[in-house]
Amino acid sequence: MTRMQRAVHVVGVGMIPFTKPGQSDPYTVMGARAAKLALEDAGVAYSLVQQAYVGYVYGDSTAGQAAIYGVGLTGIPVFNLNNNCSTGSSALFLARQAVESGVVECAIALGFEQMQPGALKGAYEDRPSPMARFADAMTEKQGYLADAPRAPQFFGGAGRDYIAQYGIRKDTFGRISVKARQHAARNPLAVFRQTLTLDEVMASAPVFDPLTRFQCCPPTCGAAAAIVCSADFAKKHNLDMSVVIAAQAMTTDTPSTFDSGDMRKVVGYDMTVAAAQQVYEAAGIGPEELDVVELHDCFTANELITYEALGLTPEGTAERFIVEGDNTYGGRVVTNPSGGLLSKGHPLGATGLAQCSELVWQLRGQADQRQVEGARLALQHNLGLGGACVVTLYQAV
Repeated sequence: MTRMQRAVHVVGVGMIPFTKPGQSDPYTVMGARAAKLALEDAGVAYSLVQQAYVGYVYGDSTAGQAAIYGVGLTGIPVFNLNNNCSTGSSALFLARQAVESGVVECAIALGFEQMQPGALKGAYEDRPSPMARFADAMTEKQGYLADAPRAPQFFGGAGRDYIAQYGIRKDTFGRISVKARQHAARNPLAVFRQTLTLDEVMASAPVFDPLTRFQCCPPTCGAAAAIVCSADFAKKHNLDMSVVIAAQAMTTDTPSTFDSGDMRKVVGYDMTVAAAQQVYEAAGIGPEELDVVELHDCFTANELITYEALGLTPEGTAERFIVEGDNTYGGRVVTNPSGGLLSKGHPLGATGLAQCSELVWQLRGQADQRQVEGARLALQHNLGLGGACVVTLYQAV
């Protein structure tokens, strides 16, 4: 990866409040609302947008058109994406790439999800599952419980492997949920805003050791969007140029995912390390310079291992990082000020763009009670098993 060849500014973001399944509008309404919010925030007419990249996981072909058509019928190219939980950031990656390359001057990235209650599951039973190789690697390492949800087995297994190597306490994972709820209490767009004690987190129903119910992100519905453009376009239309994408990288799996016998690698640790290193090198900064991070906390175990994968704390020190409060306000770097997936909710296609929205608000100084004072550098981490990882660095300019 090389340094950005042409500056790409995030000039508008929009996110609707996330809700529990069954309580949301249809995806067409949610998607159009989020897109309109981003356009309004940017002060850009939809007629000036030249391409749309729309992401969702559970939906039929051209659902992206069905959503964006609620904004306007301008005839522009609309690209539909599905990259599991990293879908929203994948849409942003392509929109940014189109602007950076000079193909377009302005593009929109939109993500939405209308989810059903319960654990995630595949849509088809008459063809090979794209998760089969990952499931085989997990089964070989730790077995498979047919009566337990699959995703917690992946990430709970990663937590077990971390405990086996470093001997940390199980309630260290629970402390992440406590922090997430404290942050979400300040976020009116989050689903779960009630604070929790560590005892309440650890006493919640066991899901897959060491994970309890309050350590697992809930299925939710929602939508978010971002408008990206070139500096010339922003100047021409007098747009807010205060946030730029300083670097961005996407990675996919390598042999270590399946050959290492380490569940941390099965769930994307090495993808995260590689993407983060590419971003730091391209931007010429180190993780110690970051002010705020939105990372993919689908489960507390993933937040913990991601601290180390992103270089926020050295390998083997995540427990101290958590216990000493270096992951929150007053510590070294504020992680998931939005409440993260654990508390804000995780509508798969929208998550990456919701993270983008939060970080743009932080860098503009518009995060209200969640504001990280003096935030100048913000990092986003969005992970999807199957697999893809997108890491994005935003800078206030």
